Amino acid sequence: MLGCSRGWFFRVVLSSALLLRPEQRACLLVARPAPRARSQAPGSLTCFLGYLKMEMTEMTSVSLKRGSVAIEDNDSVAPAEEAKRQKVSGCCPTTGQDGLENSSLPSSEKVPGPPETAEQGEKNSEVPSEEEEEEDGLSEEDEEEEEAESFADMMKHGLTELDVGITKFVSSHQGFSGILKERYSDFVVHEIGRDGRISHLSDLSVPVDEEDPSEDVFTVLTAEEKQRLEELQLFKNKETSVAIEVIEDTKEKRTIIHQAIKSLFPGLETKTEDREGKKYIVAYHAAGKKALANPRKHSWPKSRGSYCHFVLYKENKDTMDAINLLSKYLRVKPNIFSYMGTKDKRAITVQEIAVLKITAQRLAHLNKCLMNFKLGNFSYQKNPLKLGELQGNHFTVVLRNITGTDNQVEQAMNSLKEIGFINYYGMQRFGTTAVPTYQVGRAILQNSWAEVMDLILKPRSGAEKGYLVKCREEWAKTKDPAAALRKLPVKRCVEGQLLRGLSKYGMKNIVSAFGIIPRNNRLMYIHSYQSYVWNNMVSKRIDEYGLKPVPGDLVLKGATATFIEEDDVNNYSIHDVVMPLPGFDVIYPKHKISEAYREMLTADSLDIDNMRHKIRDYSLSGAYRKIIIRPQNVSWEVVAYDDPKIPLFNTDVDNLEGRPPPVFASEGKYRALKMDFSLPPSTYATMAIREVLKMDTSIKNQTQLNTTWLR
Repeated sequence: MLGCSRGWFFRVVLSSALLLRPEQRACLLVARPAPRARSQAPGSLTCFLGYLKMEMTEMTSVSLKRGSVAIEDNDSVAPAEEAKRQKVSGCCPTTGQDGLENSSLPSSEKVPGPPETAEQGEKNSEVPSEEEEEEDGLSEEDEEEEEAESFADMMKHGLTELDVGITKFVSSHQGFSGILKERYSDFVVHEIGRDGRISHLSDLSVPVDEEDPSEDVFTVLTAEEKQRLEELQLFKNKETSVAIEVIEDTKEKRTIIHQAIKSLFPGLETKTEDREGKKYIVAYHAAGKKALANPRKHSWPKSRGSYCHFVLYKENKDTMDAINLLSKYLRVKPNIFSYMGTKDKRAITVQEIAVLKITAQRLAHLNKCLMNFKLGNFSYQKNPLKLGELQGNHFTVVLRNITGTDNQVEQAMNSLKEIGFINYYGMQRFGTTAVPTYQVGRAILQNSWAEVMDLILKPRSGAEKGYLVKCREEWAKTKDPAAALRKLPVKRCVEGQLLRGLSKYGMKNIVSAFGIIPRNNRLMYIHSYQSYVWNNMVSKRIDEYGLKPVPGDLVLKGATATFIEEDDVNNYSIHDVVMPLPGFDVIYPKHKISEAYREMLTADSLDIDNMRHKIRDYSLSGAYRKIIIRPQNVSWEVVAYDDPKIPLFNTDVDNLEGRPPPVFASEGKYRALKMDFSLPPSTYATMAIREVLKMDTSIKNQTQLNTTWLR
């Protein structure tokens, strides 16, 4: 494992930050000398604040405001879709929220299933059941405060890179320190679409369509009428309908009012009524309170494509949360939205979305209603988007206050461009609490369901505070799922869903109880175990054979893995070599690492020759993954700056608003490294940055540098 460099390391001081509101918190960095640890690789450490997901600095901004965010990785293909193409791509089926960096889902996070395209049907629709619709007893603000209070304790019990097999580097350059995510705009992700083009938000205009209602629909209603309609739409009062008097009673005026209500308040239906000689337009919920409205098929022009595609720019929202919010405002089902990959919450991200039979005009109107969102680049097309169709993501990253010389930076970035980095699964894959997700996955594969239940529900030393601690303590004391569930105001977390399942199916049917957790999140655990094995085996492979292909290594020819033969070894490079994730449908290298796989799985009481599970969902077919990734479109520059608060590059919204790009002085108090690079799906940006800085990215390692702030 990496330790402290001979010179300096950073100390994170957060104790005073705990006293601030979430939008005011900031991480303070203090440098001090420290002795170099024995038996540790050379290199420098940094307070990798971005990777820490900035729980202490999560922004609750009320505009498109910049602030601190966390790393977005490129692991963005859904499990079901990737399973179909894993042999071709060589990537592990991804998990969690369709395989993003937060696939190692913190236990207290909400876990809704992913939205689907309309063509996939409504089997896994996001429409909540009556049981799920009960309001959680904790607001978002309360949850943020709870996170802030428990974050320090949580990190004391986290994993290190060594714990998950991340031990090697490919380059020989000297590492240096830097601060990631000091500002919100220091990490921006743009999706790379099916055609290979990078998605940008560049146009907010609405396509001209003769079928769209006129602009009059947005001005015909008074502010008071709009307020009443909005409250009706969101069930904020006891009214079952809202009646609007038609002052100028003409057919044209009534038509405009009908169009205005349906355009501005999707989900509401309208009708005309006579009341005491006066005409009224009456708005009401056609679908009733428990159901969400379906798209109005009768009003959609045949000449127009059924799907409106648009570019979504968002800050501090993951893709599924964003779609759930859009569907709430539009009063439609989330499964009419489709996308190619999910993006993480704590970042500025730009991606393409498609929605079934919702006009661009209605979508554009949301720009006036939603904060931290922008929708644009609208077009009508015949088909939805499909998970896994993206070619990757393009990252723009700023590392502030770097300590490396220009020569060190040049060596590091040239190495990243020419050699690349080890394609490890990042720390995010394995969870942030005292119980790593791979341990739960291992217990599932062992068919040890009592252990699965115990790992998820048992008390965790220092892992959480507040309602989760009370829930776990109640569980440990009574083993009564209903009693433990009553201690839990946030019932959509993993613990809440498992307890609800145990209440429904009983303690003797843990399998069915566990099945209540959304499928993607259940699979997250076993995919985490696969990733854990893969990381360890790749480190052994590089330790044993270095960075060159050797006979017995595996390469992909089309969708088929084949061995490198002795007389063929010179035809390949290390960038061609793949390693298997364990499963029943893969082959293993024909050298020492094959036995290492067998020994590791045997030690975990698993049979490498029989990776099928009696529950089909948990049978692992396996996949292949390249061991070295070389980023594309790599560029960088070192800039000088004096004010830590200024942005160092423009976002798409900055460009749309005509904001001039920042101008840098030739000299300044601080130096920053601005780097751009593109990665394929299922790769981790954290691992690329780790290679540049030569640092350990684990939360535990960073916080153990100085633990006085934890007390």
